[in-house]
This record gives sequence, structure tokens and C-alpha cells, in this order.
Amino acid sequence: MKRPAFIIFNTGAALLAAAGASYGADAIGLPNVSLTVGGENSPQGVSTAIQIVLLLTVLSLAPAILLMMTSFTRLIVVFSLLRQALGVQQAPPNQVIVGLSLFLTFFIMSPAITKINETALKPYMAGTISQEAAFTGAIQPLREFMLKNTREKDMELFLRLSKAEAPKTKDEIPTLALIPAFVTSELKTAFQIGFLIYMPFLVIDMVVASVLMSMGMMMLPPVMVSMPFKLMLFVLVDGWYLLVGSLVQSFG
Repeated sequence: MKRPAFIIFNTGAALLAAAGASYGADAIGLPNVSLTVGGENSPQGVSTAIQIVLLLTVLSLAPAILLMMTSFTRLIVVFSLLRQALGVQQAPPNQVIVGLSLFLTFFIMSPAITKINETALKPYMAGTISQEAAFTGAIQPLREFMLKNTREKDMELFLRLSKAEAPKTKDEIPTLALIPAFVTSELKTAFQIGFLIYMPFLVIDMVVASVLMSMGMMMLPPVMVSMPFKLMLFVLVDGWYLLVGSLVQSFG
């Protein structure tokens, strides 16, 4: 019988406290806060607002730009295939592979990034060029990088699928057709490199499996026995040095 009374008492106390707080707020006269959008008429304020909108747009598209218009795709695919070829599913972990691919991408794309900063970002922030000129100056180094690493066959495919007129020069190639052609070329190159990486490790797996079968140890997984030999081979030939060096040099 005491529990319902206790609940009613607490409810009443909470209502009184809320009413007291409301009355106190009205008595003190707290200031009203309102947010408005628009109403900026000065050119400087409008320009700042446009810059903020453009910055937010670039930040929202940054992951797509990183994946589709840089060397990141080839690097991450090759490193993933290497891990599978070694037979170790969690070494190195995903964070290490993504981080290594990311910083190698910054290293490979540093000439293009420097050019974008010098020809597009700095002049636009200084107010010497328009937004259209800044966009053209920023996309041009990326287009040059993609054109150097895109196969003509893939480019012809997407130009044919877009039903666009055949461009006379490389500058007339539309960016919307260049990006998927570049990604397709990167995937093919990455799988070619992955095939070459797989071959020596596949030979080790076959030799170990044949030895185990000849010894009658068919219940022992060959992968468990071959993994140390594959790691030893990769370390002895300084595999990370050779692979990273070859990947960086493979970009035009």
C-alpha cells in the first residue's frame, strides 16, 4: 500500500520542480536565441558562405576521389592479394594495409597534389582566379595522372558506352568516362601483379602437399605446414622492399 503513495509523491514533486524551474526562467528573463539562414548582403559574406559550401562538398567527396582517382585502388588490392597468397588472414591487419596504402598514395600523388596547391588552391584563396578556373586547375593534374595509367582499350569501351563523339585530343576526353576507365585499368593491373605474387607461394603449397601425401599425413592441413616456408621465402627475398618499390615504379 505504501508503494503507490510513494510513486504519486515522487510524480508530484517532479511536476512542482518543473513548474518552479519554468517560473524561475520566466522571472530571470533568459534571452531568446534564434538562428537564421540567409540575410547576408555583403559580397565578402556571400563569398565566405560559398567557400564553406565548396569545402563541405569537397570533404564529402574526398573518399570517392581517393578511391577512384588515385593510386589507392591498385595498392590496396595488391596488398590484400599478398596476404591471401601468404595464407595469413589477419597479418598484417586491415588497419596496417589501409594505412600503408594511404600513405603510399600520398607519396605517389605528391606531384599532383603540389601542382593542385600551386595552380588552383593558392590562387583561389588569394582571389586571383575564379571558381571555375580553380576547379579546372585542380582536376587537370588528376586527369593527367589517370590518362598515363589508363589503357586505351578501357577508354574506348567507356567512350563507346557513353555514345559520345570520338575525342580528337586527350583534353577532350570527358572526365565521367575517364574515371571508370582508369579504375578498370587499375583493377586489371592489380590482378596481374597479384597473379605473379601468387605463383611462388602456390608452388610451395603444391610441394608441401605432395610431401605430406607421400608420407601418409593426409589429415594434416598443408596450409599449416607451408605457411612458415612462405613467410621465410618472403622475408629472405626482402619481399616488402621489392613489392613496394615495384608498385611505386609501376605508376607513370
